[in-house]
Amino acid sequence: MQAIPQDPQPIAWREKTPFFQAGLQGYSDSPMRIIARRHGAPYCVTESLLDDILLRGGKGLRSQQLDPEDHPVAGQIIGTNPNTMARAARALLELGYDVIDVNLACPVKKMRDICRGGHLLSRPEAAIDILRAVREAVGDEAPVTVKLRRGYDDSVESFRNFYRVFEAVRNLGYTFATVHCRTVEQKYVGPARWPFLAELTREHQGFPVFGSGDIFTAKSIFRMMTETGVAGVSVARGAIGNPWIFTQALQICAGKDAASPGVHEQRETLLAQYALCVRLHGEADTGRSMRKVGIKMSSLHPMHAQVEQAFIKCRNNEEWLSVIEEFYGEGVGEAALGNPR
Repeated sequence: MQAIPQDPQPIAWREKTPFFQAGLQGYSDSPMRIIARRHGAPYCVTESLLDDILLRGGKGLRSQQLDPEDHPVAGQIIGTNPNTMARAARALLELGYDVIDVNLACPVKKMRDICRGGHLLSRPEAAIDILRAVREAVGDEAPVTVKLRRGYDDSVESFRNFYRVFEAVRNLGYTFATVHCRTVEQKYVGPARWPFLAELTREHQGFPVFGSGDIFTAKSIFRMMTETGVAGVSVARGAIGNPWIFTQALQICAGKDAASPGVHEQRETLLAQYALCVRLHGEADTGRSMRKVGIKMSSLHPMHAQVEQAFIKCRNNEEWLSVIEEFYGEGVGEAALGNPR
């Protein structure tokens, strides 16, 4: 199959801003993605969308209507059957997604039992069948990308399986691959193996690889690029409750010092995401979503422990807004927040 041109418009961002917000299960809904964009993220990926639920018109489809501000965006699909994965890719294209991303990385145990996500790396032929079906379904209408882990485990067989799948990604004409340098069995435990990324990029020069793993500061984005040779970086857990990681990355690109957000700036961002949640999800679901956002963002507040506990105790929208007024009001001031994350 003929490869998509090297720089189709939806991914033209990667030359000047070689970083983006990864798909984050339970977090990277449209409000989070829009907030990330307002803080400098040039591109975002949805959380994993299960193919058969998407096709049945369930929650996955209803919640994936795109806001005009939410572009360019990749719809990330996950599943077991090549046919339903291909149909799910077509469904997202019809909804206006700019890129289709195939998830071969999710380490969640329930995925292992039915063998999807990262667990497909233990069955390379099944993974390749899915990659081929999605690529053929999308054709040249949009870029197609993939998220991988460096293997199922640390065995020699797993290493070989990864490279079989990776070679198929290249040969099928995928636009780029994002590689998380932990194994599926590791999940998120232990250090990510950056030397694996360095080896991968050395052996596959000319094909864009984006790195993922242990990116919690803006500086670590550029350190990964320098140490591994990746084309760019996927920012995952480091973006939860911290959209300023993208602002800081842009500041570093411009040769400036990375500035930490003040309390007032945090307040404005929390309220902006709250408003987006109400508009896009409705008031009933907003409290639950914003409770976990507040808990995560509390780490930036000078009164971190107290603010975290206050958000943890929230049970509805009114209580959440009361926390904002108590800890993010004018009386709190713009206290210094220490070194940038």
